[in-house]
Amino acid sequence: MPDLLFELFSEEIPARMQRQAAADLQRLVTGALVEAGVTYQGARAFATPRRLALHVAGLPARQPDTREERKGPRVGAPEAALAGFLKSAGLTDISEAKIESDPKKGEFYVAVIEKPGRATLDLLAEILPQVIRAFPWPKSMRWGAASAAPGSLRWVRPLRAIVATFGPETEDPEIVPFEIDGLVAGNVTYGHRFLKPEAITVRRFDDYVAKLEASKVVLDPERRKAIIKADAKNLAFAQGLEVVEDEGLLEEVAGLVEWPVVLMGSFEADFLDVPGEVIRATIRANQKCFVLRRADGSLANRFLMVSNILARDGGKTIIAGNERVIRARLSDAKFFWETDKRVWREDKEFARLEKFKNVTFHEKLGSQWDRIERIRALAKELCNVTGADPAKVDRAARLCKADLLTEVVGEFPEVQGLMGRIYAGLIGEDISVAAACEAHYRPAGPTDSVPTDPVSVTVALADKLDTLVGFWAINEKPTGSKDPYALRRAALGVIRLVVENGVRLELRPVLFRTMRAGLDSQQAGKTDPDAGRRMREDQAADLLAFFHDRLKVMLRDQGARHDLVDAVLGNGGKAKSNEVETGSREDFASGNNANDDLLLVVRRVEALGAFLDTEDGRSLLASFRRAANILRAEEKKDGEGAFEAAADPALLKEGAEQALHDALSTAGEAASVALDKQDYAAAMRAMAALRGPVDRFFEAVMVNAEDPAIRRNRLALLAALRRVTRQVADFSKVAG
Repeated sequence: MPDLLFELFSEEIPARMQRQAAADLQRLVTGALVEAGVTYQGARAFATPRRLALHVAGLPARQPDTREERKGPRVGAPEAALAGFLKSAGLTDISEAKIESDPKKGEFYVAVIEKPGRATLDLLAEILPQVIRAFPWPKSMRWGAASAAPGSLRWVRPLRAIVATFGPETEDPEIVPFEIDGLVAGNVTYGHRFLKPEAITVRRFDDYVAKLEASKVVLDPERRKAIIKADAKNLAFAQGLEVVEDEGLLEEVAGLVEWPVVLMGSFEADFLDVPGEVIRATIRANQKCFVLRRADGSLANRFLMVSNILARDGGKTIIAGNERVIRARLSDAKFFWETDKRVWREDKEFARLEKFKNVTFHEKLGSQWDRIERIRALAKELCNVTGADPAKVDRAARLCKADLLTEVVGEFPEVQGLMGRIYAGLIGEDISVAAACEAHYRPAGPTDSVPTDPVSVTVALADKLDTLVGFWAINEKPTGSKDPYALRRAALGVIRLVVENGVRLELRPVLFRTMRAGLDSQQAGKTDPDAGRRMREDQAADLLAFFHDRLKVMLRDQGARHDLVDAVLGNGGKAKSNEVETGSREDFASGNNANDDLLLVVRRVEALGAFLDTEDGRSLLASFRRAANILRAEEKKDGEGAFEAAADPALLKEGAEQALHDALSTAGEAASVALDKQDYAAAMRAMAALRGPVDRFFEAVMVNAEDPAIRRNRLALLAALRRVTRQVADFSKVAG
């Protein structure tokens, strides 16, 4: 079967764009083929610093024929209707349509539209230029004389050649015939920019890859990465060293070269007095080089660079140039480091933190000083739930942002927090205080580790909660894919800190009090205290709902069923503007709602999942649904909540309904006691005891009895079943 080889050769493709560009190229071309009814056996896209390439294997020579029957108007319909039908179906006369009969609608016209498939080559000649013009580069440019014309081609950098061949392995492929802004698709590409820049004539994919390799171009980025890793490891091993792995840097460097050549350089050992993390940041950020370490884990005064050429002198000139730049950058880093050490040692009372009063955190949220004071106040309160030493927490909260004023962090922002820990340790701060200066930023993402020291956990929670409450208060919430202040990440950080450390934190009162402190100065609070309170309640309730949404995302990512999360949260975690979930406004500030405690929500989800995996759980769920369906139908007649009154024991005529009444009373009380103790397994066992009585009730009792009083009483039993089960979860939200 024929294959497609498609290459777009340009001046440059930035490394950070390559992987996404390759994915976009494959998606756009294969998506257009499938939409045209053309299937294929496989596809793979590649990127180098100068080219995007796509190989689509196993394409048919032709698009399949199609046959469509389009129903038209009834026989005898007005001329206008017939004319519209003929036009839409592509017919010239109504006699070209057939007539079919329907017992209800009578006779009507049907047009049979048959379209022969087109040659795949012709389809590609339409698809490929459309893909080029519509390519979703984050940034693109126009160039040359054609750029003055309206609608001229935009590309990431000037596009210089297009390869597009199509054909089976046993024949010479054809060139896909198209032209775009003067560039004609062909079978000619070019080798390495410096080592073999000559033109290369290619036929199909295997031939293309081999000829590129001969012209010093490794097409596959994964292979380039493998070459770099292997060569780097071998060079390091020969010196008794090992490479400090850096997957992000490896990905970037592999996108900067077409023919990777790994070289080793060195710098003066004196620079090793600078913290290793600063050395690594300097070398990585400025020269895209890897650092090396000794067997004992200490940093070595060697580094690895990846060149794009095989130099005649074996790379000596390249190494010397990199060493010269790195030496200069490390000299700066050493100066900054020495300056910062002196300042921290001389200013042990941290008078310089007063500078934060003149550093704006956000124009609506005050200075960095204001933010630190808020974090200190909130962290002190959180000590009650984390068990951390309040004095250490206050010291850590006061110093946690101090390294933002240092020369090193000013030059290398990526080491903030880390340098705070180093500087705090340097002046003899308690180990927990120093650790919190770094760890309070964590977790920085879903794969980042969570701090476990109580001081770090407390300051990290305060930092993230202050961020969330502050931006919620000024209505700067995430919208769609936009989250400029990383609030989703902050919320996930709070959830992981709480869940992974087993912290029992009632979010509702914390959010309310923090929101109150943040909003009391706003105009609504000044002019109308009640309006200010309502604003705080509504915004805090909305933020709590946001936490619930993030929790659902996290649990789903961990394999939990989304419907169980919704069932435990009761209403899916969505707070209403004038009704804070199931609690009253008085409850909101005091935290009388089980959904406040995210740790308990997780445990309830786990217990519910385990229960529903049992036969008792599945049976009770089926019975609940039956009861809910009956209640739903009868409440439409009698009104919502018509059966919420307790069942009258005197009207229980059947043994099965008396047994259910007793079982509900026992199970409800047992579940309530278990829930008060946060013993969710026991609460589920209490629910399991309902299985037998519920099954016997539905087997032996007619719910909608002729006697209205008996009917209402039996429906009240079903409403009681709904109430009792809802203590542990809203079973109506469980799918399946």
